[in-house]
Amino acid sequence: MASALRDWLDKPNTGRGVHLAADDGGWEFRGYGELASAARRTAGALIEEGVRPGDVVCLVLPTDFTCIETYFAVWAAGATVCLITPPLFQDGDDYVAHVAAILSQAEPVLVVASEDLSDYAGRAMAQAGLQGEPWLPRQAATEAPVQPAGELALLQFTSGSSGAPRGVMVTWDNLEANCELIARSAGFEEGDVVASWLPLYHDMGLIGCFITPIARQGALRLMRPDHFIRDPARWIRCFADAQHTAAPPFAYAYCARRVKPEQLVGLDLSGWKMALIGAEPIDPHSLEVFAELLEPFGFSRTAFRPAYGMAETTLLVTMDKELRDPVAVRPDPESLSFGKPVRILEQHSLGAQSLGAKAGWIVGCGTPEEDVPVRIVDDGGREVPEGVLGEIVVGGASACPGYYAGAEAKSTRFIDGEVHTGDAGFFHEGQLFVLGRMGDSIKVRGRSVYVEDLESKIAEVSGLGKGRIVVVGVPGAGQKGLALFAETLDDAWVPEVRETLRRRVGEDVEVTIVVGTGLIQRTSSGKPRRRYMWERLKDGKMDGARVVD
Repeated sequence: MASALRDWLDKPNTGRGVHLAADDGGWEFRGYGELASAARRTAGALIEEGVRPGDVVCLVLPTDFTCIETYFAVWAAGATVCLITPPLFQDGDDYVAHVAAILSQAEPVLVVASEDLSDYAGRAMAQAGLQGEPWLPRQAATEAPVQPAGELALLQFTSGSSGAPRGVMVTWDNLEANCELIARSAGFEEGDVVASWLPLYHDMGLIGCFITPIARQGALRLMRPDHFIRDPARWIRCFADAQHTAAPPFAYAYCARRVKPEQLVGLDLSGWKMALIGAEPIDPHSLEVFAELLEPFGFSRTAFRPAYGMAETTLLVTMDKELRDPVAVRPDPESLSFGKPVRILEQHSLGAQSLGAKAGWIVGCGTPEEDVPVRIVDDGGREVPEGVLGEIVVGGASACPGYYAGAEAKSTRFIDGEVHTGDAGFFHEGQLFVLGRMGDSIKVRGRSVYVEDLESKIAEVSGLGKGRIVVVGVPGAGQKGLALFAETLDDAWVPEVRETLRRRVGEDVEVTIVVGTGLIQRTSSGKPRRRYMWERLKDGKMDGARVVD
């Protein structure tokens, strides 16, 4: 199968390419001509190793030029790419088990690993029952011609925030349709520059900020996540000449906390066209504090593009494309019942009134395009009108066909060409508003209470940062429950938080509060592994945990 996403390998624009962040604060540049040549030589080596069109090749590589060249080398060889995260949030044994779970499902013909990650990859291969050793990237003496491709472009393994990782099958048609949707929604023009620090193994970083600009041979400034964490001002300085980026809400709030105006003196951000926000529920406070930091340097709130998407829909579903300040609403928690109208208590556009608007507020994620239909259904699968809460269902060319090797999920289902997302949301004034995972909620008196909302409120009441709080919906026989994990040894805040939870969820929900250090476990994309944490606590495997009576 041919694909326009690979055309640049035969017709590279030698005047453009990728600027890769270096550890010393500088940038290293390679043009598309050099990258295409290296990718095709690496493809030759892969073919010599026995890789054929349609095979799955797993990559365990850090974000560097070798990763970029090897990624497109797999495509040039006609194979399917499966990118696996380096060990960022997990210790050695947990990481090996995570990789082994992916390898067991993917059954790759080859596992490619960098020298410093080959030990992890080798252990994971053995645990998954795969023969051989990890393959270190190398190049053949000559460039291989681009081979015919199989049906699948990617295996995108979900991060495992709601269970074991599952490989989403992304066809070439899915990927081409979604990259076109992204470019169209973002207003991507010839010569535009993208800047990103997002990890390449995650759908927003891989498809939105890597594949889409490279396939269009736009200039790309690419940082690693640790570069951003150490120096977020470095990312902002990219927009002296870059126009597009994407990041989750916490990143914008992080910049507002860490970056000082004096670090940006002389910077002109008036050319910044798009700052996409996605990957988690969006609170207006995070956007407003970021905008207030950067407005003196030319940034406009209208550059914000709140969006909704998921791996099972390739990536993007909706994005607010209107040139306007994002719209935020505060629904009445008592009205959040599936199949029932959502009562809006307050509504405003992003501005000074958004400061402090965290718990209970959500930002609109735009209106669906005709080629990506979105509908809301109730518990019985019946479509509901605007203003009624239900499950988000997505169709169109970006809707993936299913999980690889027959894997299944509890919340997300693939039915008759549509993705039943497992996410709860509603339409209001034509925009999609997303509340959160249905699996990450509990029903209280017929309404849904979402753990992300509780986490924001508890962070405010306790004085702890949001990143130090994780709430888990705990199933029980005949009883609803919540477990609160807090990264702290202090428990003076517990009585006030218990009272807050009592008011929010009532007396009939059993609340377990756990304090300690090293409690919070995260997926490869940084999301809390809620169910895994609860199971570890129940099994007595959470060292250092203390349950507060």
